[in-house]
Amino acid sequence: MNGDWLLRGRDGRLSVYLSAGDAVLCRAERAPGGPWSPARRVGGEQRLLGSCAVGQGPDRYAHLVSWRPTGSGEAGLVHSTHFRPRLAALDWVPVGHPDKKGAVTGTPAVAVDAQGRSHVFVRNRGGGVSMVAQKEKGGWDPWRDLKGSDVQDGLAAVTGESGRVQLYAAVPGGILHWRQEEPGAQPVLQEALEAPVRPGTLYALATSAESTTLFYTAESGDLCAWRPGSKPAALLPSAGPGPVRAVRCELDGHDCTLLAQRSASGRVAFAAYPTEQESAGAWWAESGPQLPADAGVSPAVDEDGRVVAATLSPSTGGLLLTRRKDEPGLALEAWREA
Repeated sequence: MNGDWLLRGRDGRLSVYLSAGDAVLCRAERAPGGPWSPARRVGGEQRLLGSCAVGQGPDRYAHLVSWRPTGSGEAGLVHSTHFRPRLAALDWVPVGHPDKKGAVTGTPAVAVDAQGRSHVFVRNRGGGVSMVAQKEKGGWDPWRDLKGSDVQDGLAAVTGESGRVQLYAAVPGGILHWRQEEPGAQPVLQEALEAPVRPGTLYALATSAESTTLFYTAESGDLCAWRPGSKPAALLPSAGPGPVRAVRCELDGHDCTLLAQRSASGRVAFAAYPTEQESAGAWWAESGPQLPADAGVSPAVDEDGRVVAATLSPSTGGLLLTRRKDEPGLALEAWREA
């Protein structure tokens, strides 16, 4: 899954999304903090291809994007909206192909603006990035070519606190950054950073009214944080080979950014630091059992403002969760199977 797959819905319930064969599945709490429902298929019986992207707007509706087969060796992107975790999601709606038709070109990314419009990004056949966005009153705009070249898979889309959408992409030896200047406008390529970045490690988070922060792993193995217009900062050595996930939360009265990553040992590693104050330093603390090799981790904040984290293994379907204890620091409850 590209994006945050552990979400808190409009009704306060937590839900998780996972790709499973030719489908996307969802599990949700029956009540906030309560037991979890069995997995349900999202978007009807449409057969899907490979990975899925998830995004969430300020209204807390989940937007999902995936590929579906359209013919021999050809595919197209489809979109679904999930309004509440316990309700059925809307059926998948075709949104086309960045090159009008052809095979799968890359893993999509999706971000939702302040008006609830989904913005879908994907590599195109030429190696750049294309985008399609929902209209405010229904339907979809035409596909737009955002340019770029040699873009690698693993786009990171994010909505800033302003409600405007931004996109990050890794290229050989660097990172590209696009940003909307006005709501509903086409994102414009703003900056190209020279950085030795490992493909597939980008993750973006809104960290202030003005900024979003991109986290990525450098070829040196350091986990770095970058806000466009400034220089990247090396935070700490990456805990493992996969992407980091992050969430803003309040810890002991301070606005903090919590990082979560599957460590090289197979457990979950957490690190926290004051938001946008990378110079304060951070360090990893491992938690929970050893996980399957394909397990991912995603943090969130529940209805009571407590940090919650989930791990999910596509091969086993195993879902484990933990919450922060009601005590100072980042002490976590024992991991439990849902």
